Amino acid sequence: MSGVERYRLPLDVHLLLVRAGERGREREVLLSRRAGQVYAAGMWHLPSGHVDGPHEDVVTAVIREAAEETGVRIEPGAVGLAVTVHHRGPQGRARIGLFLQARTWRGSPRVREPDVCDAMGWYPLDALPDPMVAYCRAALDAYRAGLPGAVHFQEPGDPILHTADAPSDRTRLLPGPEQTP
Repeated sequence: MSGVERYRLPLDVHLLLVRAGERGREREVLLSRRAGQVYAAGMWHLPSGHVDGPHEDVVTAVIREAAEETGVRIEPGAVGLAVTVHHRGPQGRARIGLFLQARTWRGSPRVREPDVCDAMGWYPLDALPDPMVAYCRAALDAYRAGLPGAVHFQEPGDPILHTADAPSDRTRLLPGPEQTP
């Protein structure tokens, strides 16, 4: 197939900061609410961004985004890959999202970019807030299930936000090589 342009997708990085809940039993995840003139304004999502170019690897990108958006400092050795999602939005554009978890970090998360984020908070993984970006929710569903990936392909007309009554075929959780579906 020489001479045929290869399929290319944007690469997103998403920050998973997870801590023990106040009662110590449930785990909580840090979410931010998108604001301003951005995709999915008013919806909850993980702090995230794009790899800035061929000079930047995904670990460097998520560490940079963490500092820019939340103010936390993360060492490269503390970052691990938690979930990979192949996503197609309702407008038909696809992307790959890498959801990277920081096992440790320094500092207290806070809103650092108020023009694109108007709130930030910790939420139990089993009681996520609404409205939430469906793509992010698919990744968190895979994470909660202990699975390494998901395919989340929306159809034209589907909402960007996660809804409890969304068609069940929009998200397919993917087991790892040693897991059975």
